[in-house]
Amino acid sequence: MCAACNRPFEWRKKWERHWDQVRWCSDACRSGRVNVLNRNLEAE
Repeated sequence: MCAACNRPFEWRKKWERHWDQVRWCSDACRSGRVNVLNRNLEAE
């Protein structure tokens, strides 16, 4: 689950060596650009 938007995400080859450290689903979430509307939509 993404730490910013709570969306689930799947394993990716490029994260293979660091899967336990992956916290965000995208660069937008990592930089904190996810807005309140997206969080509300995901909560429903």
